[in-house]
Amino acid sequence: MSEANKAVVRKLWSTLYTKNWDALEQLFSEDAFYEDVPTPDPGARGAKNIVTRLRIGLDAIERFEHHEHRIVAEGDCVIVEHTEVWHFHTGEVMRNPFVTVHEVKNGRITLWRDYWDVATMMNAVPKWWVEQIMKRRAEEFGA
Repeated sequence: MSEANKAVVRKLWSTLYTKNWDALEQLFSEDAFYEDVPTPDPGARGAKNIVTRLRIGLDAIERFEHHEHRIVAEGDCVIVEHTEVWHFHTGEVMRNPFVTVHEVKNGRITLWRDYWDVATMMNAVPKWWVEQIMKRRAEEFGA
């Protein structure tokens, strides 16, 4: 089961970076919960709301790199240590190391929590991207 759950999580990450939002939505249970732990917003609940929330931040990213450092699983829990590299069309590059905790049940992701350093991100992303994010409200993604 642990190997199958790792495969689901790896599929999440590879699908995310293609921005195939419909395929990504299918990887979540209907009541799944996603949270960026270091941010003050309440996260998103439900597959459709999770994808909406992801698109708010990621649609503007021109290109991604993903570097998986290690992945471990026990039962329903899968933990990934990895680094994302975001490339913006305006030339900025943001390198964000983080750890993610997932729960996978019946082949679908039910929980996704990201742990990362806010300062690392904020010091590297362009001002226009931050302004774009700040215009959004938690209600837009089912919080």
